[in-house]
Amino acid sequence: MKKLLAGSLLLFPLSLFAQEPEQTDSTSSETIETTEEFYESNEPWLSGSFKATRIINGHAAQTLNKGELEFRIEHRFGDLAGSNGGVHQWFGLDNSSDIRIALEYGITDKLMIGVGRSKGTGRPYRSLLDGLAKYQLMDEKTGAPLSLTLMGMTTYTYMKASPNIYDVAHFPKQEHRFAYATQLTISRQITKRLSACLMPAFVYRNYVPADDVNALFALGGALKFGVFKQMGLIVEYYHAFHDSDLRTQNTQSLGVGVEWITFGHTFTVNLTNSRGFGETQFIPYTYEDWLKGQFRLGFTITRIFTRS
Repeated sequence: MKKLLAGSLLLFPLSLFAQEPEQTDSTSSETIETTEEFYESNEPWLSGSFKATRIINGHAAQTLNKGELEFRIEHRFGDLAGSNGGVHQWFGLDNSSDIRIALEYGITDKLMIGVGRSKGTGRPYRSLLDGLAKYQLMDEKTGAPLSLTLMGMTTYTYMKASPNIYDVAHFPKQEHRFAYATQLTISRQITKRLSACLMPAFVYRNYVPADDVNALFALGGALKFGVFKQMGLIVEYYHAFHDSDLRTQNTQSLGVGVEWITFGHTFTVNLTNSRGFGETQFIPYTYEDWLKGQFRLGFTITRIFTRS
C-alpha cells in the first residue's frame, strides 16, 4: 500500500507539466442537449477524468451543476473472506457493514451541499447524520492547469449512549457526538485515459479513546484509467499519519473499483477494506487487512434530477 501511495505522489506532480489533452475537432454546430449525447461525443475529458463527486471512499474534485439534485444510495457488504467471510456468509452478501442514503444539491456550478444518514458500522458508532459543503476553486476543463476543490463536512451520531464510562460511545457531553473533516482535492487529467488525484484531509473528533488522537491528518491518492468513454477503473488509498505507539489496531483505507456513467446515473462497484462512509469514518476507523481477506464488496448508485 505504501508503494501505491508513493506512486501516486510521484505521478501527480509530474503530470502538472504534461501536455494538455488533445481537443477533438468537431464540424457539428448542434448543441448537445442530453447527458447521453454528451457521453457519446468525442470530448477527450470523458474517458479518463473523474466524473462523479466521489471516487470510492473520498471526494473527487467534481461538484454538481447549478440546480442539480443528486440522490445517493451507498452500500457495503461484509468481508468476502477471512474469519468473518467465506461461503457460510455467502462471501459477505449475508451481512451489511454500512448503508448510506443522501441528497446533494448544486447551489451554483461551483458550490454544492448535501445531507445524509448512515446506519453506521458499530465500530464505534451507529445512527449517523452528516452534512457537507463543497466548493470548486479551479476547474481544468475551463483551461486551468488542474482542478481544485475544498470540502468540509460534519457528522453527528444519535445512537444510545453506552453505559460503560470507558467506551468511546459513552458520550459524557453532547458535543462528543460530533466529528469534523475537511479535504482539499487536487486533480489532473494526465492523458485522455488517465487521471490522478491527491486528497490531503484533516479529521477532528471531539471524543476519542486514550490510545487515539483528536486531530488526525491523512493524505489520499487516486488514479483512474478510462476503459471506455463511460467506464473506467479506479484505485484509491488514504494514509493516516500518527505516532506509531497510537492506533495500533488501525489500518489504512484501500479500495479498487469500476465507475460506469449512464444517462442520469452513476454506478460504482468497488472492493475496499473500509466499512464506513465519509472522511470522519473511513479515515480514522478502518481496521481490516486486505492480506487477511478482510475486504468487502460495495456499490454506489446515484441519480441526478435537473430542473426543466
